[in-house]
Amino acid sequence: MSEKNNFIDYIRIFCKSGHGGAGSRHFMRNKLTAMGGPDGGDGGRGAHIILKGNSNLWTLLHLRYFKNVLAEDGENGSKNNCTGKDGADIIIEVPLGTIARDEETGKIDAEILEDGQEFILMKGGRGGLGNSNFATPTNQAPEHAQPGEPGVEGWKNLELKVLADVGLVGFPNAGKSTLLSVITAAKPKIANYAFTTLAPQLGMVSYRDNKSFCIADLPGIIEGAAEGKGLGHRFLRHIERNSVLLFLIPADSNDHGKEFEILRTELEKYNPEMLQKDFIIAVSKSDMLDDELKTAIEKELPSNIPLVFISSITNKGLTELKDTLWNALNKPTV
Repeated sequence: MSEKNNFIDYIRIFCKSGHGGAGSRHFMRNKLTAMGGPDGGDGGRGAHIILKGNSNLWTLLHLRYFKNVLAEDGENGSKNNCTGKDGADIIIEVPLGTIARDEETGKIDAEILEDGQEFILMKGGRGGLGNSNFATPTNQAPEHAQPGEPGVEGWKNLELKVLADVGLVGFPNAGKSTLLSVITAAKPKIANYAFTTLAPQLGMVSYRDNKSFCIADLPGIIEGAAEGKGLGHRFLRHIERNSVLLFLIPADSNDHGKEFEILRTELEKYNPEMLQKDFIIAVSKSDMLDDELKTAIEKELPSNIPLVFISSITNKGLTELKDTLWNALNKPTV
């Protein structure tokens, strides 16, 4: 299976929760009691459909063929005040960072951010009350029992936004996959053509004193991504969660300043709040640069954004880059 198929970050599923069981309309009758009172039990609750966070999952791949989620109905109540059995809830496990959205309204129903976190996506219908609940001093033989409440149904969209501390932003071939493979244990596919990375690659960066942080190489952005060109919105959705954005601009770029501005503009068009994140710029493939060229590149780029010259081939500047990222991730909040 190709890398593209292995990472699924969007799933559309039809969900239907269980109907509540009907309450029983029954009167006690046995050899000792010919005309006993009402003893109809309540109906059971219809099954819920529940989302549950699982930190061991990184993709929605396991839900790929999970198109119709139909939950059990509750059992009807019965005589002797026996309550019907509740329907068995269906639990859908999802990776952290999953958003559930109602397809009809577009409204976000839930956001799963913690391991073990549960959210009832579709509530099962309540069971109806049996006729024993309706006995009164003036009506000791009620004929009435409630039907169960119906369940609910509808299409839900599950979207995954990768939870990572640092997002790598750059044009195709900026060297993002190579950098990730050098500073983490991740093994991304690396080749010299556009859109090698078709899905986010995550890796843990080991830092000093056994500390670590998570970095994601995201699919390459191109001009027009905010309008949906290239991998477009699918890529930008994952950036929303990163607290620090690392812009990777290759040393052999024709115009370093222009490349940064294009990337920045695409993020702003998609969601202006992106510009509130911390930016860091790394100039990759810089092992061949002398001091004069570095100075020239520095002048092209914004002076208020930290800049690090790195080479994934020679490991040049990688310690400085880790320090810069760690400091940005752990700076005190004002």
